[in-house]
Amino acid sequence: MTGLVVCVVVLVLASAFGLLRARRDGRLRVRAKDEAVRLSAAELGGVLGERATLVQFSTAFCQPCRATRRVLAEVSGMVDGVAHVELDAEAELELVRRLDILRTPTVLVLDAAGRVIRRASGQPRRADVIAALGEAV
Repeated sequence: MTGLVVCVVVLVLASAFGLLRARRDGRLRVRAKDEAVRLSAAELGGVLGERATLVQFSTAFCQPCRATRRVLAEVSGMVDGVAHVELDAEAELELVRRLDILRTPTVLVLDAAGRVIRRASGQPRRADVIAALGEAV
């Protein structure tokens, strides 16, 4: 009987964790830690966009990173003054640690001054990225 109870509890906890993660995956949100963060063009290894910049942290083995790359490239092509910069998380470990990036893909939306406006862990939806750019501009 004890084994059955333990099994049920584990299944309930695992299901709750899965539902929570699915709900938060890819959502562009504001973090209090990010309010003071400002990234320069030198840190990103590219040029900041005139109006906003989409920064994507990826790894070579990450399947959702490819789809995220397509979405961000499409959005940056649609909106004037928006740049898309993709960084290899393994090559930029110091920056990854400083920004507290725990998984890939992680997307940061920066305003023209390089301040982090929004962040998403996981693949964001195109509509959410466009809405976050509206806030950054």
